[in-house]
Amino acid sequence: MTNEIKMLNERIDTLEMRLAYQDDTIETLNRTITAQWKQIDVLTRQIAQLGERLQEAETNTSNPGNERPPHY
Repeated sequence: MTNEIKMLNERIDTLEMRLAYQDDTIETLNRTITAQWKQIDVLTRQIAQLGERLQEAETNTSNPGNERPPHY
């Protein structure tokens, strides 16, 4: 009976160590994913701004016949 209790205690200790490691891994992954989503949001906004700037630039240069030549 004492041997069985010792084996159960060892199994419990092993499970507790695995659980602690898994909790740490999950927390690390959560922080990583959160940081990545923040970066994705920033990059998405930058792409939208660049798209708007590109459309503005295309609109402003689409009618070059109304501009004066550079030598005037």
